[in-house]
Amino acid sequence: MNSYFVTATGTDIGKTFCTAGLLRANPGLRAIKPLLSGYEAGAPSDSSELLAAMGRGVTEQNIAAITPWRFKAPLSPDMAAAREGQRIDYAALLGFCRAALAEGPTLIEGAGGAAVPLTETKMTADWIADLAVPVLLASGTYLGSISHCITTAEFLLRRGIFIHAILLNESATAPVPTEETQAALARYLPCRIFPVKRNARVEDFASLAL
Repeated sequence: MNSYFVTATGTDIGKTFCTAGLLRANPGLRAIKPLLSGYEAGAPSDSSELLAAMGRGVTEQNIAAITPWRFKAPLSPDMAAAREGQRIDYAALLGFCRAALAEGPTLIEGAGGAAVPLTETKMTADWIADLAVPVLLASGTYLGSISHCITTAEFLLRRGIFIHAILLNESATAPVPTEETQAALARYLPCRIFPVKRNARVEDFASLAL
């Protein structure tokens, strides 16, 4: 089992749903979500969902252990940090991730999409490239998702980032069956495409070889 970086074509695509599903299907896997915007202490969050999927208690201490950078404003990490008079220490971010990777197979869930800014000079794609881990790219099946997915995938591939699989997460507003979107993407992208139904079960995620 390997480690992966889970990113997406945008925000609210289903990264956490997919990450949690993979955690439940692979008990030896761990996950971290180093950056989280829109965080409210005591409220449900992406980090609390990941902890639950790992069978760990949802406490502030455990949330801090997998998500050390938490910001209240639901904005890109650089903007959310600035609202609180902070800047994200990129070197510290890389160090935190590398320490987690050294402990064993880990899913690193990003914030927002692959091009979201983290600092004045770094974005998620830089973060992925510097960690040198393959990507699981979450995409939707909403109207326009094909263009968004191809654009994001080519953006990553041109930076030398390997995409292990595209997690094609079925959108609530999908205009066509997931299989049609999958077939359309397969004509243009040299990547494995793994369809994820809205009612996907643990055993469905188990079929994705990690």
